[in-house]
Amino acid sequence: MPSFTSPDQGDDLEACVLRFADLDLKDTRLINPSSSLKAELDASTKKKYSFAKKKAFALFVKTKEVPAHTLECKEKWWKCCQQLFRDRISIHKHVATQHADEICHQTASVLKQLAVTLNTSKTLRSEDSRKPLKEYLTCNREVSAWLPDISCFSPDELISGQDSDGGEVLLYYCYRDLEDPHWVCAWQTALCQHLSLTGKVRIATEGINGTVGGSKLATRLYVEVMLSCPLFKDYMCKDDFKTSKGGACCFPELRVGVFEEIVPMGISPNKISYKKPGIHLSPGEFHKEVEKFLSQANEEQSDIILLDCRNFYESKIGRFQGCLAPDIRKFSYFPSYVDKNLELFREKKVLMYCTGGIRCERGSAYLKAKGVCKEVFQLKGGIHKYLEEFPDGFYKGKLFVFDERYALSYNSDIVSECSYCGAPWDQYKLCSTPQCRQLILTCPACQRQGFTACCVTCQDKGRRLGSSPTQSSFKEEFSSDAECSCSCVSRRSLVGLAIPTAWCHSQAVCSLSRHSSRVVRPWLHLWLPCTGHIMTVQCARLFLFRQKPLLSALQLSLCSSALWPVLYHKIC
Repeated sequence: MPSFTSPDQGDDLEACVLRFADLDLKDTRLINPSSSLKAELDASTKKKYSFAKKKAFALFVKTKEVPAHTLECKEKWWKCCQQLFRDRISIHKHVATQHADEICHQTASVLKQLAVTLNTSKTLRSEDSRKPLKEYLTCNREVSAWLPDISCFSPDELISGQDSDGGEVLLYYCYRDLEDPHWVCAWQTALCQHLSLTGKVRIATEGINGTVGGSKLATRLYVEVMLSCPLFKDYMCKDDFKTSKGGACCFPELRVGVFEEIVPMGISPNKISYKKPGIHLSPGEFHKEVEKFLSQANEEQSDIILLDCRNFYESKIGRFQGCLAPDIRKFSYFPSYVDKNLELFREKKVLMYCTGGIRCERGSAYLKAKGVCKEVFQLKGGIHKYLEEFPDGFYKGKLFVFDERYALSYNSDIVSECSYCGAPWDQYKLCSTPQCRQLILTCPACQRQGFTACCVTCQDKGRRLGSSPTQSSFKEEFSSDAECSCSCVSRRSLVGLAIPTAWCHSQAVCSLSRHSSRVVRPWLHLWLPCTGHIMTVQCARLFLFRQKPLLSALQLSLCSSALWPVLYHKIC
């Protein structure tokens, strides 16, 4: 939850910024508060304005906290406009829609406060020479000592093959306590610039998490430096670096920063530590467990849950067979999902997986801390390593990645559909409406008909503006709900109960899953499009003619009523 400390309230002035569950947006660079209008700011300062706006939003929500009415409930509630909100999602939606003006004024105050704080913090840091690593931070010679010697390579050799055909993308993480993450941040920035790498690197006191792209020579040198650095050489090996076809072109820029968490789960590492994760299973061991799990699919009661820790748009285009895929848009909502579905996990053996393994480290620790599961296991190296060993295994579809490639393909299976016509399709595009960052599945045929927006609201807005789509993006799984003007996001239930997505495991409907996988799959996709994607004709037909009694359970009212005439015409 948000907290704020004024400069005269503590010695740690560097922490004198707003911190809250979903975001840790501390930026050590100076903010220029002279311009108050976002439209007048340059590209670099626009990001700072966006950060300040999110901080202001969190501070406003913090002021609305009230103690829970019941002694048994340890969670906090919020009261605003004479309304009581019992979960974080509902208060966020209320503030975003009803208090935009107050957030705007608070943003200006936050910008000024950050400027003063960071100026003071820089002064103090320059005077502090007690820690050796901070001496490195203020000494370019020491930072450069940990950079590789590239004098034997020509500049052309270092940057050749940076495109998607000849380059490479690295994905890695390392959990270990770092005494001075700011020195690591300065070193990583210099290292990536030295090797002409682009990408994202998150650093915290709990470790480092990065994905960088460049030429194969550059990525090889990067791995060698990481494995020779005293900070990481005893904690990492070459196998910890996942590689895929790509390059520097997969990222628009290089972003290296210090955060509270290296993966934004929204809970302080001091409360849920990476040091207490689930049991790691190699891809081979995990494959055997999934095989055993699928063999029990026809049994009335199964004590195994195959849990996808990723976001809904990731699992939509690729997932393990029979998995439970939470309907969440950000990993910071995963703890709330677990809290609302604890009975689902009680006395179960949980097999968790994610893209590269990092989300499972904290996610499994959180699930174990609840004390309801029989056992918690996680896939070491994530889907990435599994597909390297079992490209035609139990994982079907594409692997979503957070860069300009959108997805990696290891098999020919297509498990998702065009959001408009229902044809098999799994290639994401950004919504064609400017400023909307939602992803959409729309096949070439529907694109030619002009269906390129994520929802009816955006489609109409795009026609009115008559402008071309903005395709430059740097996808973040921790984007602010408050900043998204798309109606499909405001309508979706960000943390839902596990009723639709858990049907393969629920005793109440296990008989339904046995009849036909074609029944379960359209239902799953029917639930997800309600969150911002237009419901497909195939799903609508199934709903209207087969499963009409479960209307309320699937909350189809979330769909825009403007779609029904079109769907009814196509079906009939």
